[in-house]
Amino acid sequence: MYTPLSPSDLATLIDEADRAARRLHRKLALPAADLDDLRQDLLIDVICRLPGFDKRRGTIGAFAGIVLRNRSSRIAIQHHRQRRARGGTVLSLDAPVAGSGEPLGCLLAETDGLAAWHGQDRDTQADIQTREAVQSALARLPEADRRFCCALAHRSVTALAAEGFGSRSSLYRRLADLRHVLTAYGLGPCWDDLAAA
Repeated sequence: MYTPLSPSDLATLIDEADRAARRLHRKLALPAADLDDLRQDLLIDVICRLPGFDKRRGTIGAFAGIVLRNRSSRIAIQHHRQRRARGGTVLSLDAPVAGSGEPLGCLLAETDGLAAWHGQDRDTQADIQTREAVQSALARLPEADRRFCCALAHRSVTALAAEGFGSRSSLYRRLADLRHVLTAYGLGPCWDDLAAA
C-alpha cells in the first residue's frame, strides 16, 4: 500500500529528477528552454510509479534513480528517432554561418530544397546510394528475414511479439543477428534506413 511522502522524501525526488533532467539535457544537446519540461516529465513519471515503491527493498532515492534512468532512456530513444526522421537537427535560419557571418536564411536558395531550409544536410546522392545499399542487402536475405525487416520498419518488437512473430527475447536475438548479417552485406552498423526501403 502507498504511504504518504515525508518532506525529505519529496526533496529527494525533486533533486533526483533535477539531476536526471540536467544529465539528459546535456546528453541530447537540447535548447535551454527544454530543461524545465524534461524535469517535469521525469518527476511526473516518478510520482506515477510511487505505488510500486517498497521501503523494505531500498531507499526512495534508489527507487527514483532506477525509474528516472529508465524514463530518460525512453526519452532519448524517442528523441533520436525523431531526429533521424527529420534527417538531423533543426537549425535556426537566423543562425550565423561560420566563415561568412551571414544568417543561414540569406545563404539558402529555393533550389536547395525544404531540407536545407530546415537546417538538414541531406545529400541526394548519398540518399540514393543508401537506398540502393538497403535494397541490395535485403535482396540477399532469406524471405523470412525480409518479412521480419519489413515488419520492423512499421512496428515495434513488442507489437510484433503480440502479433505472433515470437517472444520479445527471441525477436531481439534475431534482430542482433540480423545486424551482423546486414553489416557483412555492406550496409554498415547504421541500418536504420530499412524503413526508407
